[in-house]
Amino acid sequence: MTCPLVVGDQARIRVHATPADEAHAHDNATSAAGNAGARVLVEIRKLTKYYQRGGQVIPVLVDLDLDVRVGDFVALMGPSGSGKSTLLNLIAGIDKPSSGTIKVGGVDIARLSEADLAHWRASHVGFVFQFYNLMPVLSAFENVELPLLLASMGRRERRERVDMVLALVGLSDRADHYPNELSGGQQQRVAIARALITDPTLIVADEPTGDLDRTTGEEILALLDRLNREIGKTILMVTHDPKAAEKARRLVHLEKGVLVDE
Repeated sequence: MTCPLVVGDQARIRVHATPADEAHAHDNATSAAGNAGARVLVEIRKLTKYYQRGGQVIPVLVDLDLDVRVGDFVALMGPSGSGKSTLLNLIAGIDKPSSGTIKVGGVDIARLSEADLAHWRASHVGFVFQFYNLMPVLSAFENVELPLLLASMGRRERRERVDMVLALVGLSDRADHYPNELSGGQQQRVAIARALITDPTLIVADEPTGDLDRTTGEEILALLDRLNREIGKTILMVTHDPKAAEKARRLVHLEKGVLVDE
């Protein structure tokens, strides 16, 4: 069974899906026009994260509750050391909490084994980083294709999907270029295409405009906004930039590991 992901007339990604996935795709489409009635996708309760350095316990997140609905676009803001990136990493399954629960799509990811968590990340999370994290020896096409190499998918289908996603981010004419042949904004578009290629449940973006000039950063934010509004992708973004946060539908503000307002 397949379900399409469509943006205007530019691209169509067909992904293998279960009935639950089809329901999720329907929720996404509905949320693109407004997600006030959408179901909760991320449910966080009593979340605490601390690190130990010698005999010292360093709290990072303290007793945090947060809901993120399907199709939401959330900006996480706060001063350095407030726990923004830690929260993002926990939601993305990169790290595990010290206590509390993180449910994504009803699955408590804090209880998954490392192997199951890795599989969950590959299927449900698309990552966008400040410094792109592209493989310098691979072309734009190959960087985007990389997550698909772990899937049971033929070469022709992989090519079709990569071509479609590169078209979606406006880089069809740069498919054969290597990262050092691309501008910063183009490299970030490749990173966004790579994040989209598996049609993930969540896109997590850690300072996606932090290494870009204002004009290029605005172009990247406009692309993320379009992915959220036209496709209904759920996006969680860490940013220090109030202008970037304005693109989000919700603002979550952290100070010293505590949620102070939304």
